[in-house]
Amino acid sequence: GDIVLLAKPVTLTEGDRVTLTTDVPVATDGTSKPEKLLYAVSLPPVHGQIEHINYPGVPISSYSQLDVVAQKVSDVHDNSHGAGKKALR
Repeated sequence: GDIVLLAKPVTLTEGDRVTLTTDVPVATDGTSKPEKLLYAVSLPPVHGQIEHINYPGVPISSYSQLDVVAQKVSDVHDNSHGAGKKALR
């Protein structure tokens, strides 16, 4: 089926951490199993990284819709200059 992805920009300032929720990335593929959807980080944040909250400091390159629903994924700014809005992909 068709895949629909909705993503809103996330605003972070130096040193901020934002836990991703279904208000930021949410996808559907027309099936009854949204927990099987996986996100790939195709363009990592310039000033930080995407992390699983159980492994702080370790960047991840993918995560599931189930991780987002459980609020287990964070976008973490690295304290460098250049804070701003980022679209998650």
